[in-house]
Amino acid sequence: MVVTLAKPSVEGLKFAKGVQQNSRKGVHGVLESPTGTGKTLCLLCASLGWLTVKKAQLQAQAHGGLYHTEDGDFMSGLKSGLDIAAGLTRLGENTICGENRGGLLLATCGPKIIYASRTHSQLSQAIQELKRTNYSHVKVAILGSRDQMCIHPEVSKELNNANKVHMCQLKVSSRTCYFYTNMDSTKENRIFTEGGILDIEDLVKEGRKLRFCPYYMSKEMKQQADIIFMPYNYLLDPKTRKAQGIDLANSIILLDEAHNIEKVCEESASLQFCTSDVALCIADITQVMADILEKGKNGPDFSGGDSSGPKDFTPNDLCLLKIMFLELEKAIDGIFVGPEGSTYPGSYIFEILEKAEVHVTKEDMKSKNKSSSWLATKTPLAVGGNTISYWCFSPGFGMQRLVEQGVRSIVLTSGTLSPLKSLISELGIPITVVLENPHIIKRNQVCVGILSKGPDGTPLNSSYNTRNDPKYITSLGRSILNLTRIIPHGMLVFFPSYPIMKNCHEKWQNEGIWSKIAEIKAIFVEPQNKECFLAAMTDYYAKVDDPNCRGACFMAVTRGKVSEGLDFADMNGRAVIVTGLPFPPLKEPRVMLKRQYLDEARARNNEGLSGSAWYQLEASRAVNQAVGRVIRHANDYGAILLCDTRFDSPTFKKELSVWLQPFIKTFKNFGEITKDLPPPNTRLSPGAGKMSEYKAPPPVAASFDTFARFTNNRAVDHSSNQGLSNKTIAVSEWSPDDYKSSPSSSHETTTGDLFGALERQTQVIDFNDVKEALATESFKKFAEGVKHYNHTKQFDDMFDVLMEVFLGSENLHPLFLGEKYELFEKPQFTTSD
Repeated sequence: MVVTLAKPSVEGLKFAKGVQQNSRKGVHGVLESPTGTGKTLCLLCASLGWLTVKKAQLQAQAHGGLYHTEDGDFMSGLKSGLDIAAGLTRLGENTICGENRGGLLLATCGPKIIYASRTHSQLSQAIQELKRTNYSHVKVAILGSRDQMCIHPEVSKELNNANKVHMCQLKVSSRTCYFYTNMDSTKENRIFTEGGILDIEDLVKEGRKLRFCPYYMSKEMKQQADIIFMPYNYLLDPKTRKAQGIDLANSIILLDEAHNIEKVCEESASLQFCTSDVALCIADITQVMADILEKGKNGPDFSGGDSSGPKDFTPNDLCLLKIMFLELEKAIDGIFVGPEGSTYPGSYIFEILEKAEVHVTKEDMKSKNKSSSWLATKTPLAVGGNTISYWCFSPGFGMQRLVEQGVRSIVLTSGTLSPLKSLISELGIPITVVLENPHIIKRNQVCVGILSKGPDGTPLNSSYNTRNDPKYITSLGRSILNLTRIIPHGMLVFFPSYPIMKNCHEKWQNEGIWSKIAEIKAIFVEPQNKECFLAAMTDYYAKVDDPNCRGACFMAVTRGKVSEGLDFADMNGRAVIVTGLPFPPLKEPRVMLKRQYLDEARARNNEGLSGSAWYQLEASRAVNQAVGRVIRHANDYGAILLCDTRFDSPTFKKELSVWLQPFIKTFKNFGEITKDLPPPNTRLSPGAGKMSEYKAPPPVAASFDTFARFTNNRAVDHSSNQGLSNKTIAVSEWSPDDYKSSPSSSHETTTGDLFGALERQTQVIDFNDVKEALATESFKKFAEGVKHYNHTKQFDDMFDVLMEVFLGSENLHPLFLGEKYELFEKPQFTTSD
């Protein structure tokens, strides 16, 4: 089998071989490879390499591979070789697609590759990687939501997603959406027939240009695609999968960034609703009934289609539905709820539904046997009413449902899957191929240390019994203070939880430790709300890049926004400090019930994880994810410091990512660690093995999973020890025509970002640079957005425009984050009381 890779490393080839083995043999695998080893590129090339061979094998069959001709020996040899490369095996009498002759599968439908990741930004990055390969000719489709892809002027303006879906469906069924009806005439356009890879931004751009619907066109492209990109929920949620028409038969499923896959599987099979939801349903039904009475017999058409045909939903059905909801509301109110809530077995949900005259007419016995995987809990709400939570605690349920759809192979991969043994036990499907790749960096590029004591000799332990001890908090603060003196550029400090971080923050401020750290590095604190997060990240990168500063320190929480998916490459992250083991909240109902479920399952079968083992692993996986923010490529370097005596236990060391384990050192006292860390502005030369002066490269902007929406009074002063301050946001009046006379970027400016411009009282935006970087349609939208903001001062609307224009393409991210263009003059803030 030929796999096309761009200068692969040894680790990359091992990874590609693992992917190819899964595809060829039709088995499932778990592959871990650190960031920077070319994981995404190898994943795509190896799977598409197998697909190319498989399609050739299918063509050989179609052209007489099973028939004896005068060239029979040649054809037989050719087909035999292709069969081996493509992994064709002898099958039973029942096949997924095609016809079975002589034990060989004659496939009538070709296999597909489904690439799934957590967010659309990660999918966009993967598509950019695909464009760099020799497989850029394959047919590609990417699935997205109407929010991302709808271009209808009325529907796209609707903010409520449910209303948007309803409006779209009405216009499609009545054929009053021009973009939808125009699709047939554009299917043969060369952008679809001549190949080329289109991501969401490309589809939307071409849709506006050619006047077709990007949302429904992506569904059309899916039918003939070789590889389909989609977020996790499209794949794992059965309702979404059915709505999107996703056929998994004979497909290769690639689950990238799968370190949270257990939680995603559990959530996709869980649900939660409260009495207020039922009350709203009753109110909506009552309103529809009133509309029917007002409009008479010729009222709303419930069929959703041709009015001449039989109606799928009649007014009588509506009355019955209201009765059912009223009975359901009564049944929920009748459930006993203790002060801390009440817990019932999963089957109890059917008793509740039966009281509302909702009966299960057909039940899968396999599902019934798995009923112990669910628990139903009812908890009182803070403001009246009750909430019913129907939780699934078996990730294997979701994975098994995928296998039952007839998939050929499932490959789970990430840079931080460890520990793999426990992960495999929870997946509930047979895993044949397992890989834990080492990193491609050298020993002198990383320092991984366990620090058990602070500078004053106080043990560092953030357990429940000691985390509020003033001596511990002071010693931890002095440890971080001393580390800021020797770690250059950017530094990340992770706390187990927000309350612990807040407690340390207050204690260090009172003792003056906070201000001493701030004298060395600008301090940023991860906000709990999304509104301030983007501002904090932008300001952090600016401080790291500021030659007049000694870098910046970002204090964050494991499992928070900073620890998930952000890239702190090069001088943006020279060190990660983890201050404790981030165990989940022990008394949280979902955590308690998960532990109970695992203990009961282990007692029955004497296999699988115990509740305590799962609880420990949750902390280990969160640590692995946090430390993965640094060392992002082969030439990167940095330090990983674990500041808690419990990290020194053999059990925890085994649960760290395999690539970290060879580098781990335990420091008996604080003085030892200073000998292993290079002084500021120096580093160990990978080639020479000695200290050499090093000028760090410019910081690399992070790829955000989600960009926060924030209001005008957002906090922007993250470094002051007097807390956060509010700033007044203003923007100069501007007309779309002003770009013609705006000054060029050669005038004196300071690097900023598009949001920063909205904070400045006086500034001139260099719209020549913006216009040059954007396509005509995107620039018009940007100009209209600024003009609209000048009149309405609705910052959320402006934020939506910036998100759509600048974040759809990776090439525009630097412009959005202010890393490439200097668009604005020096800010002049005005503090508001």
